[in-house]
Amino acid sequence: MNGKTFGIGFVAFAVIFGAGLYYALVYAYYEKVDGISEITVQDRTIAVADYEGIDATSSGLKLRGCFSVEPADFEGLALGVNAVPLSAPSWFDCFDVARIQQDIDAGKAIGYLATENEKDGIDRVVAVYPDGRAFQWRQLNEKYQE
Repeated sequence: MNGKTFGIGFVAFAVIFGAGLYYALVYAYYEKVDGISEITVQDRTIAVADYEGIDATSSGLKLRGCFSVEPADFEGLALGVNAVPLSAPSWFDCFDVARIQQDIDAGKAIGYLATENEKDGIDRVVAVYPDGRAFQWRQLNEKYQE
């Protein structure tokens, strides 16, 4: 075997391995979730419409959801969560993490701690806009972010 054959084989292996790794990270473990008609936020069951989401069993942090709610259903719920949405795969169009974070920081959306320790060390957070648009995701607890 000469060096040219080895080099071509090595490059081909690297390209195939890289494509497989990319697919595994961006597509393979996600499952689309739809048809959800309600979510639990703290001690309330909130009706939702037009739910579009993704989740995975490989990590508790892969949940993302986009839906509509009645903002009045959130009145009186405790605030005080440091809502920091995590990025979603580029193919999941409805979840614009940069826009959601900007709107939370500007007070255009309100973040609620939906469930503390939904999974070990992971909280579920919901952000709600005054027009009824809402998003949910999981993020690490404050104690795990230190």
